[in-house]
Amino acid sequence: MRTIALLLAVVATASGPRESSAQDHDGPVSFVRYEYQGRTSYGVLDGDRILRIEGDLYGEHTLTETVVDLSAVKLLPPSEPSKVIAVGLNYRSHLGDREPAAYPGLFAKYPTSLIGHEADIIRPEGAGNLHYEGELVLVIGKRAKDVSESEALDYVFGVTGGNDISERDWQSADLQWLRAKASDTFGPVGPAVTVGLDPDDLLVQTRVNGEIRQTERTSDLIFGTAAIVSYVSRYFTLEPGDLIFTGTPQTTRAMEDGDIVEVEIEGVGVLRNRVVSGKGRAGS
Repeated sequence: MRTIALLLAVVATASGPRESSAQDHDGPVSFVRYEYQGRTSYGVLDGDRILRIEGDLYGEHTLTETVVDLSAVKLLPPSEPSKVIAVGLNYRSHLGDREPAAYPGLFAKYPTSLIGHEADIIRPEGAGNLHYEGELVLVIGKRAKDVSESEALDYVFGVTGGNDISERDWQSADLQWLRAKASDTFGPVGPAVTVGLDPDDLLVQTRVNGEIRQTERTSDLIFGTAAIVSYVSRYFTLEPGDLIFTGTPQTTRAMEDGDIVEVEIEGVGVLRNRVVSGKGRAGS
């Protein structure tokens, strides 16, 4: 198996940078989007180091010889989506007494709701019932429109972690879920997007201040990832970098200011964010 360590060694000893793509790598590979010294870049994650790449993350890109320490960068949301789609009520453990729907229930989150690893979840003024929702998130790798279920995963670049922050009182009181689901900072994603994992058999776990609150495998999804991508593509043209939240398992509870929320996706890593009061910084 071609490991990231071997990949780094090849690049370091080669006569110069080489062209590559995500499909060149055997086994899982994690990519990050990060800010370092005022520059935003993509890179391959190797333990506590990042190897910067140039070019198209979703196609041909150049593996450069620039290596930076993970501790020296700010991790950003791992893609820049044109749209963020989410599926609700997609685990039986989250349904309660309700029966599963005949098709995936969709809603949208704004790209402006997205934040990266270690960024703060800002509680808007008036948000008194703010909940976490740990989820597997699909990252689209190429344009998808009316794709079949059998071909759908060919359009998925990789997977990342997500936290579908939800204000439950607004969710039940408002005409639509727009404010409850798509407010600024209500979409933590990351820390990396990982290529080469089976999205339908990964452990999703959410912890609050170290306490496990959610834990379930994506094999329990009511609508699997291929079915979701195919269904979404009937109505919306998916573009590279677009995100699809696949649903949250089990039950959730309200978060308090100061809480540290971690969403861990098997093979991807831990997405960590802190809840802070936004009084005076965000309107209701």
